[in-house]
Amino acid sequence: MKDFTKPQSKEKTIALGFTIGVHVVALTGLLFLGMSKPLEPPKKITTVLVKPEDLKPVTREVTEFDETAHQNVAEQITQTAEPSVEPAPVIPVAPPTPAQVKPDTDKAAQQAKAAAEAMQKAEQQAAENAKVAAANKLKAQAEAAEKAKADAANKAKTEAAAKAEADAKRKIDQAERAKAEKVKADALRKAEADKQRAEAAAKAKIDAANKAKADAAAKAKTDAANKAKADAAAKAKAEATAKAKADAANKAKADAAAKAKADAANKAKVDAAAKAKADAANKAKADAAAKAKADAEARERAAEEAKASAAKQAAEEAATKKAEAKKIASTAKRDFENKIKRAWDIPSGSSGQKATARVTLSDSGSVQSVIVNSSDPDMKASVEAAVRAAAPYPMPSDPDARREARTFTSSFTAK
Repeated sequence: MKDFTKPQSKEKTIALGFTIGVHVVALTGLLFLGMSKPLEPPKKITTVLVKPEDLKPVTREVTEFDETAHQNVAEQITQTAEPSVEPAPVIPVAPPTPAQVKPDTDKAAQQAKAAAEAMQKAEQQAAENAKVAAANKLKAQAEAAEKAKADAANKAKTEAAAKAEADAKRKIDQAERAKAEKVKADALRKAEADKQRAEAAAKAKIDAANKAKADAAAKAKTDAANKAKADAAAKAKAEATAKAKADAANKAKADAAAKAKADAANKAKVDAAAKAKADAANKAKADAAAKAKADAEARERAAEEAKASAAKQAAEEAATKKAEAKKIASTAKRDFENKIKRAWDIPSGSSGQKATARVTLSDSGSVQSVIVNSSDPDMKASVEAAVRAAAPYPMPSDPDARREARTFTSSFTAK
């Protein structure tokens, strides 16, 4: 539930004061329109005719009350309370003087003086009545303002209480609905109990509000007399307060605008920094990805180059090994030919004869086959016999050289 004991913000206070002031002015105007009464007609004045020669000249002192009752009443046409009008003084009227009787000069002068004094007293009484009417008007204005202020306060308090009650009831209903999903029957009973408590609380709040309203009305009525004495000071203070509130509202508005502008600038600055940071992060990420890609490509190229180098080296080694094997095999074949020639028994009478022998050996050096080409049979037989007699041949230990040396061809010429 909202905490209504917390102080209102400056803006809410200004708005509430402005609203209450408008209502007070409107209610005061309505009260003036409703309570004003039409002017009463002037009292009938009886005029006494006196001969000029019977009157002594009378000089009347001009005072601040030198005005007629009719003018006083016209100025107070907007009064709110009915003025207390004293009965007009009775002006003594001298009886008509018979024509045949000589008028009493002293008596006529006294009557004229009495009439002038009565008129002056009537004017003074009219001025007093005007003052009383003005005081009643001020009193009615103060009472109307206090009543409007109390009504506005009671209305705001009632609305706040109703809102708080509505918020509390909404929260209770939400809690009850959540509990009803678990245990429906218990939740329904609890909801009914909560509803009854809420209604009782609402009734108690309404009773308290009514009592507060009645107390406020009684206090306003009691304080009305004292408020009337300080109305001028209160009005000046109210005007100063209204001006201060307006100045505070303008300052708050300017401060809010400045704060909004500063917040927007700070937000733009933060957004720019965040964007720069994000751009830097993205650039670093892209650079890292590019470097990783370049490193991977470099490693791949290095691997390919290494593989090519290894293949080349292997090929070179294979070629070298093959050449070495051929060299070893060639040396072995030469040794084989020498061994055969040492074992060859040249037939007599075959000088100048030639023969060619193609020999195939096993891995152990034994003769698998011998093919001799010669036109002389003795030459052919002697060469074949020499090939077989020279066996077994010492074969190279290297497999490639041994494989190369297993087959060879030799030429023989008898001398």
